[in-house]
Amino acid sequence: MNACVIAKMKKKLVIYPGTFDPFTNGHLDLVRRGLRMFDNLIVAVAPSQKKNPLFSVEERVSLIRETLRGDERLSVEIFDGLLVDYVSSRKGNAILRGLRAVSDFEYELQMALMNRRLSSEIETVFMMPSEEYSYLTATIVKEIASLGGSVRGLVPSPVYKALKKRFRKQ
Repeated sequence: MNACVIAKMKKKLVIYPGTFDPFTNGHLDLVRRGLRMFDNLIVAVAPSQKKNPLFSVEERVSLIRETLRGDERLSVEIFDGLLVDYVSSRKGNAILRGLRAVSDFEYELQMALMNRRLSSEIETVFMMPSEEYSYLTATIVKEIASLGGSVRGLVPSPVYKALKKRFRKQ
């Protein structure tokens, strides 16, 4: 086979990293749209104890898997350590990151440039969420849910049920 045929056969894998505490419809929007550009997508869940997560990393992975079940092009995994090392270990081509507002840009640009410095073979792809999710953050969702407000329509059904259960106990 010539190089052109081999290049066409290679699957494009994107890694979508984050803490996803909780996974929102904004995250889901980026997953669905990312699959339009890439053959496969891994949602890579970081433990991130610095953010004092509401759900354990195992709970987050379980909720995301339940949300995304049925599409063999998707997988959900836990990762820790340097993102570029994880992406390389999975033979990924790119990192998917969402940009909601200008305030996200500075941090995301710094991370993308550092990742490029660490591994020039891995690209970062930025996507804006659909307009209906441009204001949505996991932090806002947690705050609304903790105060008894409805987050219906902001998170997938499994996450909605988990949030109701979590805050019913308090």
